[in-house]
Amino acid sequence: MKRKVTLLLALASALVLMAAAAASAQSAGLPPAEGAAKARLDSSPRHGEWVTVDAGSGDKVDAFVVYPERPDRAPVVIVIHEIFGLSDWVRSVADQLAAEGFIAIAPDLISGKAPGGKGSRAVSADDARALVSELDPAEVTRRLNAVAAYATALPAALPRYGVIGFCWGGTASFAYATQQPGLAADVVFYGTAPSKDALARITAPVLGQFGGSDARVDTTIPPAAAEMKRLGKPFTYTMYPGAGHAFARAQDGMNGANLKAIQQAWPQTIQFLKTNLESGVSRGTTRQDDTHAVLTAFAMRCVCDSPEGAVDTTSGGPVALLH
Repeated sequence: MKRKVTLLLALASALVLMAAAAASAQSAGLPPAEGAAKARLDSSPRHGEWVTVDAGSGDKVDAFVVYPERPDRAPVVIVIHEIFGLSDWVRSVADQLAAEGFIAIAPDLISGKAPGGKGSRAVSADDARALVSELDPAEVTRRLNAVAAYATALPAALPRYGVIGFCWGGTASFAYATQQPGLAADVVFYGTAPSKDALARITAPVLGQFGGSDARVDTTIPPAAAEMKRLGKPFTYTMYPGAGHAFARAQDGMNGANLKAIQQAWPQTIQFLKTNLESGVSRGTTRQDDTHAVLTAFAMRCVCDSPEGAVDTTSGGPVALLH
């Protein structure tokens, strides 16, 4: 009996520590861990709503939009979901971006692909994975262009936008930068790099966030960094020691390394987005003089290369491996 009580007390202590870690992450102004995503959405003071975006030729894309609480117009950030579709966790990332001052829009890129012409909300994560894996890259680009056009035309929006993607969405985000010259900022969370030839088409600054224990993804990055440096294109990235794939969502994984990684990566990401989306943009109330990006529907393509060494192509020096 005494041993049973001891075990129960140990379990209770562990649960308290886990809750404290989660609370710490929340108070630090981070996206929530996966298990806290629904609670974050339910308690958010910000206005979030579902919209349907016309992507042309009869195609419709469902998207979740969250607005910041600010008196002036805000830049737009498109959030590209993981291979598991548009989940509560991805929507909670959009909510956190809105808390940081952006209009965040998270499109469901398998809209219309599920049974009955539905999307992510109608299928399991495994079924969403199968549907995402079958997406046509050209269609993904066309849909992202339509979402960007919709969001930057909102009365509360500035005409400048960036993209952030996670996992499959990180790969899609990096690839989108090779196809959209109107993009102002691109953030890649643990997504693989495009082909060497495609990198030449990138015009937006790119920020990469990678787990140091994610070799499948990480091996594609140093060659891309070297090529970006050769081309004179801004690309900075960090590999966080001990952190695994999906560290932003799985914050309780890898013996604390995942939480430490997102605690370091998220503020850096927000600063990058603010620097590239907020600076030098008029905030007047009229949109008559706004210059909108030309949204051209190029095909999107992504290829994985192989490894070595980490280079910060903005400074030309080695990337710091954060401890």
